[in-house]
Amino acid sequence: MISISAGTVVLELVDEAGATIGQAEKLAAHTAPGQLHRAFSVFLFDRTGRMLVQRRSLTKYHSPGVWSNSCCGHPFLGELPYEAAARRVSEELGVTPRDLKGAGTTQYHCTDPDSGLIEREYNHLFVGMVDPPLNIDPTEVVEFRFFTPPELREWRVEHTFSVWFSTVLAAALPGIRRAVGNAQHWEPETVGHA
Repeated sequence: MISISAGTVVLELVDEAGATIGQAEKLAAHTAPGQLHRAFSVFLFDRTGRMLVQRRSLTKYHSPGVWSNSCCGHPFLGELPYEAAARRVSEELGVTPRDLKGAGTTQYHCTDPDSGLIEREYNHLFVGMVDPPLNIDPTEVVEFRFFTPPELREWRVEHTFSVWFSTVLAAALPGIRRAVGNAQHWEPETVGHA
């Protein structure tokens, strides 16, 4: 049985076009068959163009201990996705992102193999820069690393990543290339499984 301390967290339900159609409690939205809801994913890079990837805390109710993008989450009701993304980067990583820009949206519907929880999200993508040091919140992030594309590809072979990572990375790649430049070779074939 899954329980979460944030049982009163309410998410914004949306239709296939991203228009608000209602709201649902967080766990209910992630329980089969899942309800399409607004979310965001952030990809952050250091000054050399390496991507920040985090390993989710082992105490998280959903997808604990897996590697994923720099930051992700859900806006509060009435909160703009951009504002939510900047807020969560600060809360989870202890830094303020620089040059945070929208990189489009993507949708996915997948199941976490360990918990059985459903990810059915209308996901707003953001790309930005970050300056270490980071001051991570251990209730959210257990560790983090910065990767070049070849390093990330190799890391993904040996480590478990979130079920949504490939989808959000593939959708964000055009924005990533605009933000960090083609010199870093952020292409689907360089990062693997995208």
